[in-house]
Amino acid sequence: MSVDNNPLVAVPPKEIPLRNVPLVRVIAQVRFPVIVSIEKREFIAPFQEALRGTYPALRPEMIRGFVVGPQEVAPVQSQVVWRFNDVHENWRVSLAPDFIALETTSYSSRSDFLDRLQVALTALSEHIGPKIVDRLGLRYIDRVIEQDINDITKLVRSEVIGILATPMAAYAQQALSESLFAIPNTATQLRARWGRVPPHGTVDPSVVEPVENPSWILDLDMFSIRSQPLDTEGLVAEARTYAERIYTLFRWAVTDEFLRLYGGDP
Repeated sequence: MSVDNNPLVAVPPKEIPLRNVPLVRVIAQVRFPVIVSIEKREFIAPFQEALRGTYPALRPEMIRGFVVGPQEVAPVQSQVVWRFNDVHENWRVSLAPDFIALETTSYSSRSDFLDRLQVALTALSEHIGPKIVDRLGLRYIDRVIEQDINDITKLVRSEVIGILATPMAAYAQQALSESLFAIPNTATQLRARWGRVPPHGTVDPSVVEPVENPSWILDLDMFSIRSQPLDTEGLVAEARTYAERIYTLFRWAVTDEFLRLYGGDP
């Protein structure tokens, strides 16, 4: 199914499975008003029990933040983030006083990811109990590395390749593009970043680890910022529409040669 005209409104195409998917990370995050009790071990114990069969390794992490003001950079109060990992460290649920997140470096399918998101949100609803959700976001990050980056002009469409299709490409250490789209007839936005990243560079050190060689990144992040009641089924259904829209933009951006390179059959 063609998405050439406008991937922001086109009907999502049928998924083409990729045997060697170049996704480095997929993240879903739900933010809610602060629940201070999440800082306490005894408060989150029932939540842990609900997930422990799949995510048995609990590793608390202290996060320190900063506020940048006109005169100085001031630290803000640190908070604990509870990290629940699976045995192989490929999947992680993170719980903080104001958000829950599901992320993976071993993505296999949309249905698997959304099923896991439903389990995490069900545990949140039953054992933590926020009444309101302030933000829902879903982010997919692909990375092309090693010899494949030399063929990048064949792997993505010309509108995406930009300066890398010109003679200046030989001198480009970094070439990144960022666009923020308002999705028509919805309360959602989609931020798209793509381009060449230098050796040991990253677009976001919190989610994309640097690699030794140059790479090409496609980072698609769809989100809504609006208050709504916590409804697990509704949030998962909304995340599904985000995944479909992100995939539609992905399919618009890449060529059939890209799909074949990573094990697909376009």
